This record gives sequence, structure tokens and C-alpha cells, in this order.
Amino acid sequence: MKFFLDTANLEELKAGARWGIIDGVTTNPSLIAKEGVAMEDQIRKICAIIDGDISAEVVATDADGMLVEGRKLAKIHKNVVVKVPLTRDGIRACSIFHKEGIRVNVTLCFSAGQAILAAKAGATYVSPFVGRIDDIGGNGMDLIRDIVHIYKNYEFRTQVLAASLRTSTHVIDAAKAGAHVGTLPFKVVDALFNHPLTDKGLDQFLKDYGKVFQEVPAGR
Repeated sequence: MKFFLDTANLEELKAGARWGIIDGVTTNPSLIAKEGVAMEDQIRKICAIIDGDISAEVVATDADGMLVEGRKLAKIHKNVVVKVPLTRDGIRACSIFHKEGIRVNVTLCFSAGQAILAAKAGATYVSPFVGRIDDIGGNGMDLIRDIVHIYKNYEFRTQVLAASLRTSTHVIDAAKAGAHVGTLPFKVVDALFNHPLTDKGLDQFLKDYGKVFQEVPAGR
């Protein structure tokens, strides 16, 4: 499973890049606004840090507006993937972008039926939101499993990008379900490193080594 960082914060992206495990980035208007930098400028900076697919979302809600914005975003860098909402206008725009060779991430997916529409429109990625479905009493991971199963049935090329992953368990379950990509906030990626037995084991290794190979004081 590929790991995308779900952030527009440059410091988080630089930290992720140093680990060497980040395959791409997803952003949305909320994340861009949080950084206080114009969309195109921030996307350009992100592309200079992470060499992978970078989702940049349109803010227009009509298909014609999405097409204008999306074409402009796609010209920023070869790695930009235009992100559109799973609405009638978004699917129409996705279909046109696909014919033009512009890659698309269809976001705000909450049902398998919607995911089929995205695949039919030629989306590169579809983004089902796991955590938000859990919030209303559903099972977001069941949705991931259903979409993966349907896409395999018909050999759709659209990749399942599991979004709204909030915990390490979410990440593991999405991987088990066969999601092609998981997009994670920085804190969720960071949490994957943590296990008390790792800390305990490392501490013991260093103590054992230190008992035998004590540093010889200077001058002796």
C-alpha cells in the first residue's frame, strides 16, 4: 500500500520525505487555507518536496468552473492530480479530464455506488472516507472492502485511496482490505512507529552493550 501524507504543511512534508516512505500527498481547500498560502503557490512548493502524486482540489462546484481550475492546476507540475468532488458536475468534469489525459482523484466518496461512477468516469483515484462513515454509525472499512472487491470484478483501473484514516488500526485494516493507497495525517504516520516493546528492547540492547564495552576514560 502506498502512503500519501494528507497535509499541506511544508514542515510535515519535509519530515515525511526524510523517512523515505511517503509516496505522495493529498490536499484539500481546508488544508491549503490552514497554511494561508494561495493554492497554486502552495502546490508548487509541495511538488518541490515530495516526488509523487500530489492531489490539488478545485473549489468550483460547477463542471465548467472545475475544468478551468483543474487545467490550470494540472499545468503546475507533472505530478499534480486534479481533485474533484463526487457530484454530478464532478463526475462530468472527471470524464472530460480523463479524455484530455489529466489524472483525477474523485473525493468525498461514501458509497460503493459512487465509487462505480468514479471508475466509469476514468478516475485515477477514488477517495472513500473511512473515519467520517464511522462517525455516523457506519463501518468505513466495509466500504473499502466493497470497493476493492467490485473493482477487481470488473478490472477497473481506478485505485482505491483510503481517506480519513485516523488511527494505526485504520491503516492496518485498510492495507488488509486491499486499498492501493492510504492517505494519512502526519500524526498517524508517526504513530505507526510506536510500540513499547521496541523502546524496551532498544533500551536493553544499549544497556547490555554498555556494560561490556565501557568507554575508557581519557589518559588511561
